[in-house]
Formats: sequence, C-alpha cells, structure tokens
Amino acid sequence: MSRSRVDIDLKAIQENVGILRSAAGGAELCAVVKANGYGHGAVEVAKAAVAGGATWLAIAQVEEARVLRDAGLQTPILVLSEPAPEEFPAAVAFDLHVTVYTANGVDAAQAAAAETNATLPIHLKVDTGMHRVGAALGDGVKLATSITACTNLDLVSVWTHLATSEDVEHPLAAQQLDRFDVLLGELQSHNIDVVMTHTANSGAILAQPRAHRELVRSGIGLYGLSPGGGLGRQLHPALRWVSNVSMVKRLPAGSSVSYGQRGSVQVDSNVATVPVGYADGYRRDLWSLGGCVLIGGKRRPIIGVVTMDQFVVDCGDDDVKIGDEVVLLGRQGDEHVPVSEMASWLGTIEYEVVCAIGDRVERRYRS
Repeated sequence: MSRSRVDIDLKAIQENVGILRSAAGGAELCAVVKANGYGHGAVEVAKAAVAGGATWLAIAQVEEARVLRDAGLQTPILVLSEPAPEEFPAAVAFDLHVTVYTANGVDAAQAAAAETNATLPIHLKVDTGMHRVGAALGDGVKLATSITACTNLDLVSVWTHLATSEDVEHPLAAQQLDRFDVLLGELQSHNIDVVMTHTANSGAILAQPRAHRELVRSGIGLYGLSPGGGLGRQLHPALRWVSNVSMVKRLPAGSSVSYGQRGSVQVDSNVATVPVGYADGYRRDLWSLGGCVLIGGKRRPIIGVVTMDQFVVDCGDDDVKIGDEVVLLGRQGDEHVPVSEMASWLGTIEYEVVCAIGDRVERRYRS
C-alpha cells in the first residue's frame, strides 16, 4: 500500500481543455503530456485531454510515445525537441510528428523514413528569441527547402516558442512574433507552403491573442496550474496530494525533532509523523521555509528536517490520531494548500513542484 497518493481529477483536465480552446478562439489544441504528464500520469491525462477536445499530444522525448501508443492512443503526437539521430527510426515506428532544427536532423529524419519507405511529418522549429533550441532565423528558408526536397519528409508546420508569454508587459513576445512573421513571408516568397504554424504555449493562450494561429500548445494550463503572471485563475487544478498520519506523540516544550535537532516545539504539543519525504519529491528544506500540511482542516507547520521517507508536524493540543488524512497539496475542508503556495515557499514555479512528485507516490484517477 502506498504511503501517499496523488488524486487526479480527469474531469478537471477535460474542462481545462475546453477553457483553453475557447481562450484560443477555437484553434486546435495540443495537450503537452511530457514528463509523465507533468507528474499527473501521461496516459490518463492524454485520454482525458482528447476526450475534452484536444486533437494533438506532445512529448519531449521519442521514448515517451511508447506508453501512449501501447495504451491505444492514435492521436497525432509531436516530439517537441529534435531527436538524436539514432532515435529517428523509433519516431517512424511510433508514427510521430518530429521537430527538427538542424541539417543533421533533416538528414537523419530522411534516412530513417526511407528505411521503411515511410513519410515522416516534420515540424521546423525556429529560434525567435528563446535562445534554447531552434534553427536560426537566417537558416529557416534553407532548412525548409531541404525538408521539402526530401522524398520521405512532409513539412507539416513551422513553429517557435515564446520566452515571456505570461508577461503582458514584456516586449519580447511581440518581437518574437514579428520575427516569426517575417520568416513566414520569406518562406512564402520561396514558394514554400506552410499549412500550419504554432507559437502559443499556455501563457500565450491566455495572454497573447496574436500568438494563437492554427494550433496552440498547452502544458501547465492543461493541469489547471498557472504559467505565471497571475494567469489561469479560470482553470481547475487537477491534483491533490494526500497521505495519512502514521504516528502521534506528545512532546514537552523544548523537545527537538528530526536529524540535526534543528526544529523544536515551543510548548507541550502533539506531533504527528507523516510517511512522506524527499524521496517522494517533498523537499527536505520545507521545514525552514514555512511549509505546512492540512490535518483536521487546519494548517500544521512542519517541524524539523524533512527526511527521505518521513516528516513531523506540530498539531498543538488538537486531538490527532493515526490514520487521519494529511493533505500536502490541495483542499481539506475550508483550508487549501495550492501548488502555487508550495512553489512560493521553495522559490520556484508550479511546474517543478508537480513534476518532482516521485514514482512511488500512487496516482489515483476519478472522472
């Protein structure tokens, strides 16, 4: 039996797809399910997203497609990063759409597709300002031309990734879109027909209407979480992380707790042990950053270092029993620990919090 579990509301995923599609003016929506669906479970999220109206799926690595295809999903799947040359045959076998942005990638894609006389759909990614991956704008026409010249490749789209889409005051998003449109004009002047473009991630879906195009890509918004900038309040968080009290002790005032004896109770207190730790993705330093959980509908502060498998919380004089529900993320009664709050404790973003939840935490689903 798992000592903690994540409850995933698949109806929330479906509803978020509808909200995001509406915000995008009805553009097709690509549900990003990389990294095991941002920790939510790739297969279950993908099925819920498709049921909600998503017409595409996206992953980061070719091998992530295996579990989706094995589950019977036939939806088009886009690999968001250019695969290594040796990964292209698997991309062909899994019937994937593949991102490329180098001449070597084009060559590897053509070679892999030609092996089985297949046609591999290609999405050319260009770097308009993110400066992470993507072809230089000056190479866009040349690469597109080389793709269209390949017998076994089909240029399906040209796309880019916005670096500051959630910040409506930042000028970079508009600059990136300007650069992208200039490239599209250059492609048109070279008689290269681009049927589909996509530039909008979750932040752009909610804050940058100009970026919507024919397709939008949603990762964090799909899960009901904010891409930043205060966006996403209309979305429904899908995840709730819970455990149960495994031990209760009465400690006298001044008693220190856990490794290093760094935390202590200030008055006589009931303390509860929670069987979750940093091996589950619950960060070791939460005790010193204001971290808390919910037990009995109240916030309970963590005392002492979070260890690999367990941590301790101060319950004061309240009567707490072994087996009582502990909420690490989500709602209990009228209280709530949102993912955004844990992210603020840790000085990070919501993406990292949910992606860090470990494999030994059971995933349960409800629709």
